[in-house]
Amino acid sequence: MTSDPTSRITAVARIFSEKGYTLSLAESCTGGMISSMITEMPGASEFFMGCAVTYSYASKEKLLNVSRKTLVDKGAVSEETATEMASGALSLFRTDIAAAVTGIAGPGGGTSLKPVGTVFIAVTDGIRTECRKLSLSGSRAEIRGSAAEDLLDMLIGFAGAE
Repeated sequence: MTSDPTSRITAVARIFSEKGYTLSLAESCTGGMISSMITEMPGASEFFMGCAVTYSYASKEKLLNVSRKTLVDKGAVSEETATEMASGALSLFRTDIAAAVTGIAGPGGGTSLKPVGTVFIAVTDGIRTECRKLSLSGSRAEIRGSAAEDLLDMLIGFAGAE
């Protein structure tokens, strides 16, 4: 895909509108950045139903039904948490497709097992779920921006393949 976020948003809007799909998001490390990008597009309300920004364990549990066991055993930055966040958004907003992002944008918070730049992105339609681990680098803003762009690319591939 191109490095221009606007073209990614245009592609998401086109695919979701053409196929009649609805979309919801669950964002952690991106803090609503992706939903903000989507809502810059006129007509986004035709397919975009909403976003839950769940930055804490408590909000992931209460809003998205991420299990306490997953958070304690695997951590907020894990494949399991990302997929549970996506499933939670799908259920919360009752959409056709939901996506989630969780990660460590830095500059602090990283460990040897999960360094700064570790991000998990997930997309689900309730039947099929895809999750990817990203190892990003750069400043906090660059990591968040790259995570957003990678999630948009993943959405394009997931929805476009259906």
